[in-house]
Amino acid sequence: MHQAHRIWKALAVILLLAGTSTASAQPDKLMVDSIFADLTKPGSPGCALGVYRNGKIIYSRGYGLANIEENVPITPQSVFDVASLSKQFTAMSILFLEKHGKLRLDDDVRRYIPELPDHPQQGQITIRDLLNHTSGVRDYVSFFLLAGIHFDNVTTENDALGTVARQKALNFSPGDDWQYSNSGYLLLSLIVKRVTG
Repeated sequence: MHQAHRIWKALAVILLLAGTSTASAQPDKLMVDSIFADLTKPGSPGCALGVYRNGKIIYSRGYGLANIEENVPITPQSVFDVASLSKQFTAMSILFLEKHGKLRLDDDVRRYIPELPDHPQQGQITIRDLLNHTSGVRDYVSFFLLAGIHFDNVTTENDALGTVARQKALNFSPGDDWQYSNSGYLLLSLIVKRVTG
């Protein structure tokens, strides 16, 4: 809990620095670095920091290690797997498109992703079902694991879509139950991509 508290405090300080300084001023680097000082101890996991102003980075730094076992430091160029953090941005993008009349939450998903099989005996899957994890679509990550494809393997959007498109049935009829679904958010991201071009 202490780690989370420090990170939220750091974010607040950084946002304050970025928002209140003049365009030409630099953030107080010593103050920012002091917030992350305990992440520079040997063997510490860490984070990457970037302060942007007017679309340009004005300060960046890595603190701690990206890989503790191999002693790999975090740098401003480190690449992170954001995993399910992207779901919030995907949902926001869908709601933005709905607000601007580009789609409706009650649209049939197959309208945008015709590759998906029709499951008439189980009902229509809507965008709303995908957003709410109530679609019944089976999770492609589980199928990857069953096929021996590990998280560290490189897979593509088409690999995942192919796995979802080959499903012969749903776990449950859309809207009848709830089950966390990476497949649902994969499909939502494809809808965003296809609607926006």
